[in-house]
Amino acid sequence: MKIIVTGSLGDISRPLTQTLVQEGHTVTVISSKPEKQKDIEALGAGAAIGSLQDADFLVAAFTGADAVFAMVPRNYAEPDQLGYYSSIAGNYAQAVQQSGVKRVVYLSSYGAHLDKGTGFILGAHVAEGILDRLKDAAVTHLRAGYFYYNLYSFTDMIKEQGFMGANYGGHDRLLLVAPADIAAAAAEELALPGTGRQVRYVASDERTASEVAAVLGAAIGKPGLKWETFTDEQLKNSMEQRGMPAHFVAGMVELGASLHSGRLYEQHVPGATGRIKLEDFAKEFALAFKKGVS
Repeated sequence: MKIIVTGSLGDISRPLTQTLVQEGHTVTVISSKPEKQKDIEALGAGAAIGSLQDADFLVAAFTGADAVFAMVPRNYAEPDQLGYYSSIAGNYAQAVQQSGVKRVVYLSSYGAHLDKGTGFILGAHVAEGILDRLKDAAVTHLRAGYFYYNLYSFTDMIKEQGFMGANYGGHDRLLLVAPADIAAAAAEELALPGTGRQVRYVASDERTASEVAAVLGAAIGKPGLKWETFTDEQLKNSMEQRGMPAHFVAGMVELGASLHSGRLYEQHVPGATGRIKLEDFAKEFALAFKKGVS
């Protein structure tokens, strides 16, 4: 198969590209950075250098392909998140229609079934809606959970204050996921013909926030590490005091509130099936913590 992979050589796209090449597929990786071309080619893939904001470029890149792995790169600096997701998803849809691609696997998110109250995840809901309007392509949405690497953002808090904290915590459920497990699921889906519109949930492990803190604490030599639950107002004030943009603060507070209330995971989903568990990630976290990575 001829497969297009978006996302350059990120945490998901790199292992996905490696897997697809090893399976004998002809892979083209889209990147906006010309300096990535050599690295892409070193993996045995072709490189298409251009912008996801350029629909004509995407049409040319998609032409002749059998399947596309589509993702919208995170861009928290963009104040109009819905406009950003709509623009890129719209370009993907246009490129799929005009190129004749028959199979699309879109990296979405848990909570994308909700049309409000989920902060940054609302963009995934909008993108799913746009791709669902494609008439001649089978589309699968990979709704991924809480990325393990988001936990790195707590490094400074642990070092400076001795605990983890957000406007969710305690017994709140976290459906955790490793990029490698998302890549594995994407590779499986891309090789399938697919029919109509489908959703596949991807999670590596399921723990409460308190359990996450305990496992990470044990790994970094801080047994008894706690995950405190802030109020929405406390989190908002803390982020504003650190000079974070208003749109970013609002998005993170709303997202955290949806985790705390359980709304994000209210739709029934299958259990965690990924191979990389919290204890596996904790080893990586401990190494980064000791090196001072935040």
